[in-house]
Amino acid sequence: MPLTERVRIAVAALMHATGESQARVAEALGVTQGQVSRRQSGTAAWSLDDCDALAAHYGIDVLDLLAGPTRACDALPDDRHARTAARTRKGTR
Repeated sequence: MPLTERVRIAVAALMHATGESQARVAEALGVTQGQVSRRQSGTAAWSLDDCDALAAHYGIDVLDLLAGPTRACDALPDDRHARTAARTRKGTR
């Protein structure tokens, strides 16, 4: 699988795991939702700077992001997972 496709799928998996929207990812990266959409649809590529920013945003190493969706999601801190974060906000575990 080409690296560009691996990153695109990893970002989609991370967004799903955390419950984040493209708008939230765009806000974290300082770009527009449309730019994230183009990168996710494959009409534009994620840059290396984007990959660094995405890894920092999700609290993972950039190499985990580049390795693909399984490794990226495995590296995601527990408190970033949508279910864990929701339970933490409600005060339950």
